Amino acid sequence: MSTNKHASIRYQALDRCFSNMYRRHYIQDLIDACNEVLQQHYGEGHCVQRRQIFDDISHMESEAGYSIVLDKKKDGRRTYYRYADPSFSINKRPLSHSEAELLKNTVLMLKRFNGLPQFSYMEECLARLEKDFNLNGSVANVVSFEQNPYLSGMEHFTGLFNAIVNQQVLQIEYKAAFGDPDTYTIHPYHLKQYNNRWFLFGLNTTTGRPSIMNLSLDRICGFEDSSATYIAPDDYDFNEYFDDVVGVSVPHNRPVETIRLRIDKKRFNYIASKPIHSTQRIVAREDDHITIELKLIPNYEFETLLLGFADTVEILQPDTLRAAIHRRAKNILERNSL
Repeated sequence: MSTNKHASIRYQALDRCFSNMYRRHYIQDLIDACNEVLQQHYGEGHCVQRRQIFDDISHMESEAGYSIVLDKKKDGRRTYYRYADPSFSINKRPLSHSEAELLKNTVLMLKRFNGLPQFSYMEECLARLEKDFNLNGSVANVVSFEQNPYLSGMEHFTGLFNAIVNQQVLQIEYKAAFGDPDTYTIHPYHLKQYNNRWFLFGLNTTTGRPSIMNLSLDRICGFEDSSATYIAPDDYDFNEYFDDVVGVSVPHNRPVETIRLRIDKKRFNYIASKPIHSTQRIVAREDDHITIELKLIPNYEFETLLLGFADTVEILQPDTLRAAIHRRAKNILERNSL
């Protein structure tokens, strides 16, 4: 039996019944207890039948379940159920060897993040896990995560994260690539990592019409709380916000375009294994080339990605994208001419 969410709730309800040494729980009592807790979680209409409870008991008794030991005591023609050991509970059950190894490996993986500001709160949690479950140990460093420990701006991460969670408006001093720092009133909504850099997305209400702004953390000089009333991101779903672009720049008031790229067959093997965008599909095959189609909004990150493919990719459409890449490639040649 798969341990789905409903099953886990039933097992906890049965565990409470089996642990109660002051009351006799017959099969109907077990059914009623499970139905009560299911209806608390999911509303009226969610209930279980007698057969399901017997299946649950069998699962809990099995090694695949919790290996519980029940006393099934006769009371006339009926039977009531309780743990043979009054102190037993499935929540007190020691970890199996495989569970302990899995938890240990998870803890070791999470410890790779130690030292990063956004994971500082985990250090105490990991220490408690190691102590409570006797998970002390170390393994060779066999996994490397893409992380730049020297990236500036990461000291702001925790404060920005807390501002998002607590819905706190911020006054952020920000220095763009060129020019002097400016101060913006930002309603922070979302943090996103791209190309080994972190970006804050929020509603900029500094002047004029409010609009979404993204700020690279390494260009934030500092920030402080604002007394402005927080505007919730009701009109923005950041699970979908980046669907139509590559990277983090979302051009406003620009439509999704159909992009066609003619790719050298050898290069295509890489692109097939690591798609440029979720809309990528093959539209033509030739002896030495594959043509793919994408539907997205072209932005600076997408252009930069195409430039990385150098002479192995030809832009068939649209002409505006072809011209933009031509201009940037021409500038590269002029700056690096021999």
